[in-house]
Amino acid sequence: MTFAPSSAAEALSGRGRDLGCSRWLTIDQKRIDLFAEATGDHQWLHVDPERAARGPFGRTVAHGFLTLSLLNMVLPELLMPRNVDWGVNYGVDRVRFPAPMPVGATLRAHGILSDVRETQPGVIQTRVTMTVEIRGQDRPGCVAETLQYYAFLPSGGASS
Repeated sequence: MTFAPSSAAEALSGRGRDLGCSRWLTIDQKRIDLFAEATGDHQWLHVDPERAARGPFGRTVAHGFLTLSLLNMVLPELLMPRNVDWGVNYGVDRVRFPAPMPVGATLRAHGILSDVRETQPGVIQTRVTMTVEIRGQDRPGCVAETLQYYAFLPSGGASS
């Protein structure tokens, strides 16, 4: 269930909370190819299925940064503050890619709200430790600490 605090105080009370897991998502070649186009990273390990079949992973693999970028898509399934004026991604700390993400793999993200702090009245910074699980594998595809800022509306404000 999504953690949806509606105030800084409620968010602060969630420090250390297990946010659970996102839905499962399958990584297909089209998504990999579109990421290659968007970033200019056309390494054959990612975009040439025939050559990759003879390579170290036996098939194409997703770019590590594609896997990382998907965290932004699934984070709202785990943490979605209500009654906010704005929210922004602030950064990512301690990123690792322990296992390759092969084409056809199914992944989901598990999150822990590892830290929350109020940086000014009504504005919080969150740190969510995200682990990208790959169905059927022991090692995760990515582990990262994502950082976000959220500014809550004053009590009684309209929610966005």
